[in-house]
Amino acid sequence: MSGKPRKMLDDLRRARALVVHPRDEEGSALVDQLRRLGCEVSIAWPPPATLPPEIDTLFVQLDDLDVTHLVGAIEEIRPAVIAIVTYESPTSLNALVDFNAHAVLNKPLRPRGVLSQFALAWYRRGYENRLANKIEKLEETMKGRRTVEKAVRVITELNGLDEEAAYRLLRDRATGARMTLTTVAESVVSAHEAMSGLGLSISLAKRP
Repeated sequence: MSGKPRKMLDDLRRARALVVHPRDEEGSALVDQLRRLGCEVSIAWPPPATLPPEIDTLFVQLDDLDVTHLVGAIEEIRPAVIAIVTYESPTSLNALVDFNAHAVLNKPLRPRGVLSQFALAWYRRGYENRLANKIEKLEETMKGRRTVEKAVRVITELNGLDEEAAYRLLRDRATGARMTLTTVAESVVSAHEAMSGLGLSISLAKRP
């Protein structure tokens, strides 16, 4: 075995999993199977009030006690979620959506199929996390651009410069201070807002 399959198995072996399932024969068998794979795994029942922040995988039964209070913690720590269901009812289907389940195991649980659903959940979790990170970076970039544009307007209004000259001034200050353009722009905007609150103004232009 080489390449992606080996890396995926290595990743699964390093998983820190929580199994939210009754401590019955099926629950114990699932825990034992995950431990044989090499995972660090624990079982919790009744469902805990919240989730341990260190877990990266959650196996959760959706049929018995209400576990919807865990949705907030799932959104925060973003584990791979493998739902365990007994009946394919409207209630269980709705729970799958609420939990944003990455994979599903049907009861009665059998050893066959657990590994493939585990791997699928990890793949989907990785894809979602990469996508979320890209979106966060894009949002941060757009926020930075808006801040720079605002700082340029401030400099233009207060120093009588055109936008190109104001941008060059801002860029030169950032280069000279070895800071990012966004950081300097944030400082300009914050200083302007603070000074405006006092009825004062700032100037970045060099005076003769």
